[in-house]
Amino acid sequence: MKRFYREASAAPGEGGVAILLDGRPVKTPARNPLLVPTDELAEAIAAEWNGQGDEIDPRAMPLTGLANAAIDRVAPDPAAFARGLAAYGESDLLCYRSEGPAPLVRRQEEQWGKLLAWARRRYDVDFSTTSGLMHVPQPQATIEQLAHAVGALDAFRLAGLSPLVTIGGSLIAALAVLEKAMTAEEAWEAVSVDERWQLDQWGADAEAKTALENRRRDFMAAAGFLALLD
Repeated sequence: MKRFYREASAAPGEGGVAILLDGRPVKTPARNPLLVPTDELAEAIAAEWNGQGDEIDPRAMPLTGLANAAIDRVAPDPAAFARGLAAYGESDLLCYRSEGPAPLVRRQEEQWGKLLAWARRRYDVDFSTTSGLMHVPQPQATIEQLAHAVGALDAFRLAGLSPLVTIGGSLIAALAVLEKAMTAEEAWEAVSVDERWQLDQWGADAEAKTALENRRRDFMAAAGFLALLD
């Protein structure tokens, strides 16, 4: 749509910090007030609106989109949303190693082993790993502990965590970013090991490279959203 406002700003609102366009509160697509929990997130969202040109491009406003999702999609039933995310722990990327070649297996072990070691310490759990794609069940205690960790999050953190999980395929890597056990860049390096290996081996296919860059952009935006909640 055409830009219809001159300036976006943030101001205290009832139940959070409001985003204003020319002094008027913004609403989400479901017509809920766009209220966020921190001044830092509100200012960053306002900056997205101020950064638009003559036409508004929602793809250039990831923080706004995640805040809308938190309010419209997650907040009505956060427990159900959390269960959907926690289910990724039953088939986490980090537990499925390639059968070869050996250099790729070593990369996976180096990157993924650190994350699994952190999760073992953090949640006092263990993980079953395998080579290949055949499903390997995780211990019930592991599933329950990860589900508890996700279920304790509020709607905004669940909304930010979701892209990290779905883009990377790893609940563990996403939780490590959330808890600042690993930077977003380190986590991305881990969850994109396979794709980057393929590009290194077979050359930079333009379409595959663009797809990977788009995933990285969305992954980093979600990590930035979570960082602005603290």
